[in-house]
Amino acid sequence: MNTPADARLWNRFFLFCLLNNMFLFIFYFAQTAILPVYIVNELGGSIAQAGLAMTLFMASSIAVRPFSGLIIEKFGKKKTFFVSELAFCLFAFIYLLADDLTTLLIIRFLHGIWFSILTTVCVPIANDYIPEQRKGEGMGYFVMSINLGLVLGPLLGLSFISLLGYSTLTLLLAVVICLGFVCCLMIPIKETPKREQVTKEQLSIHDFVEKRALPASLMVLFAGFSYSSIMAFISTFAESKHLLSYAGLFFLVFAISMISVRPFTGRLYDRKGPNLIVYPSMVFFAIGLAILSQMETLTGLLISAILVGVGFGSVQPCLQTLAIQRSPKNRIGHSTSTFFTCYDTGIALGSILLGLVIAKFDYEVMYLLCAGLTLGSLLFYKFVVDQQKTLA
Repeated sequence: MNTPADARLWNRFFLFCLLNNMFLFIFYFAQTAILPVYIVNELGGSIAQAGLAMTLFMASSIAVRPFSGLIIEKFGKKKTFFVSELAFCLFAFIYLLADDLTTLLIIRFLHGIWFSILTTVCVPIANDYIPEQRKGEGMGYFVMSINLGLVLGPLLGLSFISLLGYSTLTLLLAVVICLGFVCCLMIPIKETPKREQVTKEQLSIHDFVEKRALPASLMVLFAGFSYSSIMAFISTFAESKHLLSYAGLFFLVFAISMISVRPFTGRLYDRKGPNLIVYPSMVFFAIGLAILSQMETLTGLLISAILVGVGFGSVQPCLQTLAIQRSPKNRIGHSTSTFFTCYDTGIALGSILLGLVIAKFDYEVMYLLCAGLTLGSLLFYKFVVDQQKTLA
């Protein structure tokens, strides 16, 4: 797909891919931030029901993710991209009809399906516009567009919900998604030639999982498990330390740290390979979690945010690039769905199991456990992931 005219990384089609991805995640993270407020204050729901709205979205996303690669293979990248983007945009407007909890939960469940398919197909399309020699750097910038959504989404949502109200803000966010759809229309999509045309009477595991992407994907499952301790519990942990008002600052510093290292880690990956990124990044991640376990002051909270942001923010795009590079080109959709299935599963398992650890022990034990798991996963990387050869 990379013609001589598009040999540079910053071609206009890659920029359209980044913008579309950023608008998508601005909506996602903004809704994640404001839905609990809407459910509790306007629909009269409980905190548990607000959590259910989050869980249903993730549950449908995880359930569909293994099928996403098969959907891309069957219908092609172009049709899958436009249909899933259009459906995601339509559901963004349907939130305006959610005037009771049951309707909202149904919308969340169905929206998660299209989110799963869309975020899967976006990766191979963006990958087509990244030169081969700059895959690590390019995928780093692609994931950075998610981080911009992580910063801008909650910032927009929480800043304007009191001023505009949920309905007006949701309409504004739906318009943001439409901007992403406009970017989609600007991207020419070329289908990947299929290696073989075989009529299958039965589906096999090969239709859902790209086995060559599994080692890197299982590695990100471990990282996602530990990262769930941040996503799910940092706010309540900060509250237990009387630092709840600074929880938002944690995420801001966390996101800035991730974004700051992306240009450098991507280039290092391309020049020196993944090991130079994975080993120090996982160590930084583990140290950040260990510091968090002993955190008593704002200084400790922010130091942890920097280390976790640098560590996790570097290793995730590195492993995603590795999963893609070690898979056949006509199986990028499958490798992407395999990667995100493992990542989402790690987040979901961590949110459940680490909650049980907190209930039985405390936050300190939970964060130390995650630090140990993060370091221990480097053994899996050394003896499994690093032993696999990249396809020529």
